[in-house]
Amino acid sequence: MQQSLKLRTGLIAALDVGTTKVCCFIAKGEGDTLKVVGMGHHRSLGLRSGVVIDMDEAESSIRAAVASAEQRAGERIDKVVVNVSCGKPRSSKIEVEVAVDGHQIDDSDVRRIIDYACRQEMTGDCDLIHCISVGYAIDGTSGIRDPRGMFGERLGVVLHMVAAQTGAVRNLRLAVERCHLEVEALVVSPYASGLACLVEDEKELGVTAIDMGGGTTTVAVFENGQVVHVACLPIGGQHVTSDIAKGLSTPMANAERLKTLYGSAMPSPSDACEILKVPLVGEDDESAANQVPRSMLVQIIQPRIEETFELVRSHLEASAPTRGRLVVLTGGAAQLQGVREAAALILDKQMRLGRPVRLRGLAEATGGPEFATCVGLLKYAAHIHGGAPARTAQPKTTNRFGRLGEWLRVNF
Repeated sequence: MQQSLKLRTGLIAALDVGTTKVCCFIAKGEGDTLKVVGMGHHRSLGLRSGVVIDMDEAESSIRAAVASAEQRAGERIDKVVVNVSCGKPRSSKIEVEVAVDGHQIDDSDVRRIIDYACRQEMTGDCDLIHCISVGYAIDGTSGIRDPRGMFGERLGVVLHMVAAQTGAVRNLRLAVERCHLEVEALVVSPYASGLACLVEDEKELGVTAIDMGGGTTTVAVFENGQVVHVACLPIGGQHVTSDIAKGLSTPMANAERLKTLYGSAMPSPSDACEILKVPLVGEDDESAANQVPRSMLVQIIQPRIEETFELVRSHLEASAPTRGRLVVLTGGAAQLQGVREAAALILDKQMRLGRPVRLRGLAEATGGPEFATCVGLLKYAAHIHGGAPARTAQPKTTNRFGRLGEWLRVNF
């Protein structure tokens, strides 16, 4: 449904809980603009592949990032919109149709058909994260974006449902709530990254957004202006770092440094001529460091990056074929040299590196692909109770029918 895109007023907060970093942005809605007034980030502890594995450490990381953002903003926040890359988010599409007996379609008809569709899909072992109307049909005529005010005998809807495992989602909620913050909504990470980096024409024509994080690589497919598929693969930049550490017998911190400064996903003729100094695990003496050609580093990185995009390709071919020829890469791992070229070869699509559309007050240092998810969460949060993304707001109650009732109350 097309709704007003009027922004919320007052404070808006976004929290990106990732495997390698936790990031918090605070913004203010001012008329039709959004201004970032505070940001903070902290090394992520207690998480693996987006899943909370140590509640105390995860809470500590979240507290540190939020406190830094609050200090810079000079404001206190009590609720946040949070990303989800845990719980194996899965997409499903459901089509339902109900009788409207020829009367003019109104909000109650839309609520009724979505209520019915959600009851068909919701299960006890998964939490519903998003329920997005992809399109409506009246008496068999499809492609209708907002049926309200029209007449017909039967109303149909196609819904894109995104659900994630209940345990992982509740643990993420708990880690945030232990910091005395209310989870206002949950948003799957690739959807948020797409909101931050994609332009309207891309979303209409068909585009795949791939967010390459530290512990996961997440995918969102957009068509006709809507997200129609999402997926989360348990592989990311941290796996590349681990491969380097094992392959060169060097500490993880040094492996990360080598990856960032000298790493590449594509070989070049000069690699064999460039010699790198690689400290060994457990050795304090710098003279004991290994001297290795850069080509050895590239030979470690390249297979892992190729594996990542082959997994993405296999998933898209099996689950989400799209007419779009464009892929937008975001996330910290997407900045590795040669990643765009490797992705283009394996996926056979046109590539570009996605950077979040600049917001007022957003510093240059926080405008890169690694902050795309947090910027997208802000954009999502800015329209809750006032714009399009509100229809996918996450309910707060735990009973599945209570969650459905809350979702309908918030969105209609």
